[in-house]
Amino acid sequence: MKATITAIGGFVPNSILSNEMISRMVDTTDDWIVKRTGIKERRLATDQNLATSDLATAAIENLFDTYEIDRLEIDALVLATATPDHLLTPTASKVCELSGFTNAFGFDLNGACSGFLYALEMATTMIESGRYKKVVVVGADTMSSIVDYEDRNTCILFGDGAGAVLLEKTDLEHGMMKSILRTDGSGTSALLVPAGGSKTPATMQSIIHREHFIKQEGSFVFKKAVESMSSVSQETLASNNLTVEDVDWVVPHQANLRIIKSVSEHLNIGIEKVKVNIDKYGNTTSATIPLCLWDFKDDFKEGQNILITTFGAGFSWGATCIKWGVMRALKAVESSTVGKILKHDLMCQ
Repeated sequence: MKATITAIGGFVPNSILSNEMISRMVDTTDDWIVKRTGIKERRLATDQNLATSDLATAAIENLFDTYEIDRLEIDALVLATATPDHLLTPTASKVCELSGFTNAFGFDLNGACSGFLYALEMATTMIESGRYKKVVVVGADTMSSIVDYEDRNTCILFGDGAGAVLLEKTDLEHGMMKSILRTDGSGTSALLVPAGGSKTPATMQSIIHREHFIKQEGSFVFKKAVESMSSVSQETLASNNLTVEDVDWVVPHQANLRIIKSVSEHLNIGIEKVKVNIDKYGNTTSATIPLCLWDFKDDFKEGQNILITTFGAGFSWGATCIKWGVMRALKAVESSTVGKILKHDLMCQ
């Protein structure tokens, strides 16, 4: 028994934050941002008062509005996010309620930018155990809630969004292959939000010193990302008896276009095989991989080999391979009343 992706959904807020708009906040230019990151614009949920639960729910509704699925058959929801609605309670609880998953349990998983890959591995093992048949995996983050728009080094990078996939069992050879996941806590201080957790609870001083926003050692993180994504991708291909020539598509974490190109060069895989949408959304953390799958789903054909690789805070990184399977039947027309109401309320597009 294997697990395979059979449906994909996605959502990004309407509000756009362009490079030109950022140049009015901090000392930067559109040309500098594009050259350094490849990002042209990013989406903001906070302008529409949307929380991470709203983004996740909208991505799930897009999935249900697109494919023929009975939401009552969903066994579990695994929500990857670094920006939960609250420290307590789990954001997945609210998403289960909003999505009508009355027969499912849900939980949050924080693997930072590798969160969706970690969640996908978790859901895969749940399916392969035989105890669960249908698991929804979501990557969703409202990064604008923890970005300091006075910090030029970080405010240019991040955006908001969510993507969702349905994972089901299959008896075919298609589906999820072996993954290799890694964690190195020694890199914690290089990329983190210093205050707000149990180690440094919120105080007036932490607020004054802007310690509830992302802090990053950019050049160090850049180097580690290239090294880690390249090496773990090579290991993962070997563990699945694949070579770079067998790879049809690469779906990398969308943190920086220069990182993506460097990984492509290290792997000796042409950039034409690498899926990139960072120019539209920026780094959406847990959402980058599922948003890429959503954006380019029509390019993936049955039997093709897809390599996914990520790197993020923690440090957390990893890679997996997918032999693309058969997607569920598309709905002829949008019929989800819940989805229509939600999309009207959230101003989805």
